[in-house]
Amino acid sequence: MAEAQSHFLGGNPLNRLSFLRTSPTFLAAATRHPDARWVLFTAGGKPLVRTSHARRTTNLATLRTDDVRALVGPDPLFGQTQTAGETFLIPEGEKMPAMEAARIRGPRIIFLGVLDKTPDDELPSADNGWAIVGAPYFAVDVQEEAASDLDALAKKHSTEDAEVEFVEPFGTMGDFEPGEAAIFAVARSMLDWNSQRKFCPACASPVYSLWAGWKLGCSSLLPWADNGNKPPCPSGKGLHNYTHPRTDIAVITAIISEQGDKILLGRNKRFPLPMYSTLAGFIEPAESFEDAVKREIYEESGVKVWNVRYHSGQPWPFPANLMVGCYATADPNAQIRTDLDNELADAKWFTRDEILAVLAHPKGTLIRKREYKKFNDYNEGTTTTDEKDKVTVGHALAPESDGTVKKVEEKERKDDDDTPPFRIPPLTAIAGVLISGWAKGTSTLATGGSDGASKL
Repeated sequence: MAEAQSHFLGGNPLNRLSFLRTSPTFLAAATRHPDARWVLFTAGGKPLVRTSHARRTTNLATLRTDDVRALVGPDPLFGQTQTAGETFLIPEGEKMPAMEAARIRGPRIIFLGVLDKTPDDELPSADNGWAIVGAPYFAVDVQEEAASDLDALAKKHSTEDAEVEFVEPFGTMGDFEPGEAAIFAVARSMLDWNSQRKFCPACASPVYSLWAGWKLGCSSLLPWADNGNKPPCPSGKGLHNYTHPRTDIAVITAIISEQGDKILLGRNKRFPLPMYSTLAGFIEPAESFEDAVKREIYEESGVKVWNVRYHSGQPWPFPANLMVGCYATADPNAQIRTDLDNELADAKWFTRDEILAVLAHPKGTLIRKREYKKFNDYNEGTTTTDEKDKVTVGHALAPESDGTVKKVEEKERKDDDDTPPFRIPPLTAIAGVLISGWAKGTSTLATGGSDGASKL
C-alpha cells in the first residue's frame, strides 16, 4: 500500500476553483478583489522574489492588481472580444467553447486559485455577487516587457531590508515555504506551457488563451475569423490533448537488494558533481508505471528488477513533470552495465552505512546556488571541456564578487577538505526522500524481497 506523503512542491494550498475558470465575471471579481495577489515570471521561468537580508529568507514576491496594471493591460482581462475594452458574455443556455474566458491580447495570465479553503456553502456564484473568501492568486508572464521596466518595478518594491528581483529558480526554490513552493510550481509549469505553444498543432493558426490560461484555442475558431477556403480546424470538435496542459510522467526508482541491505544508485553523465541518485526515466506511450520502471532500470544499468511498488508522487515544474517515486527489488550480484543507453557514468551498490554517513554529513545533500549554476551551464553546453573536468572535482572557475578566480579556487579547495565522498539529492527531491527512507528505515516499502512476485 502506498504511503501518504506530500512532498516539497506538492500540497498546493490554493482552492483552484477550476469550474469557474470559464467565467469572465468571476475572474473580473477575482482580479479586483482587494486581497488579489500576482506572481511574476520572466524569461527562463525566473520568478520575482523578495529576499530579506536581515531575516535571511526568500519568498515569492506577491504584488497587487494595481501594481501590475501597466503590465497586464486594461479590463477586461478575460472574456475579451475582437474590440479592445469589450467583455464577451456567453448568452444564457448557449455553448461557445471558443469564447470561454477568452484572452485575445496581452501577456498570458493564469488564474491559480484562492488561498484559504472556501466553504462549500460560500462558493463564489452569481447568487452571492461572486463573493470570494480568501486571496485570489494569479501568475503573469512578463518576459516580453522591457528589462528596464522590470528593473524599475523590482526597485520600486525593494526596501532597505528586502531586495526584490527575478532569480534563477532551481537554486532558489528550496528557500520557499512549502505552501508558496507549491504555488510556484503550478505557476511556473502553466506559464511555460503557455509560452511554448504559439500555434495550433492541427492547422498552424495562432492560438489564444481560454479558461484563464488553462486551455488554448485555435484562432481560426473565433467567431470573427476569416478563414477563406481553409478547411475547419480539427480542434473545433472533440477533445484534443494539445489544447489542454500536459504533464510528463517520470518514474524515480530506488532499487533495493533482495536482503534489503544495499541500494543501487547511479551517477548521470550530466552531473558535474560527484553525486549519486536513484535511477529514473520518462514513461513511454502505452506503458504502465511498473513496465516503465523495469525498462528504464534495465536500459540504464543492465539490471533486471521486480516487485515494483509505488511510494508517492511529486510535481516538478521543470517544466511540467510528475515524479512517480517507486521502490523495486534486484539481485545485487547481477552484472551492472552502463553501456546500453550510455546515460550513466557509473552505477553501483551502496551499503546502508555508506548512505547514512553521507546523510549525516553537513554537505551530504547540500547543493549550493552557485553549484546549481554549474549544473545549468554544464547541461546547456556553455561550459568548456576543461571547465567540466574542474566542475566534476569541485574547482569550477566561477568568479566571485571581486572577479578573481584565485580566491574561488582557494575557497573551493578548502571546502573540498571537508566534503563527503559523494552526495545524494536533498529531501526537497523525491529521490532524496526514497534514499533516506530506505537508509533510515522510515519507509515500510523500502524492504527487499519479492512478496511472491516473480523475477521478470
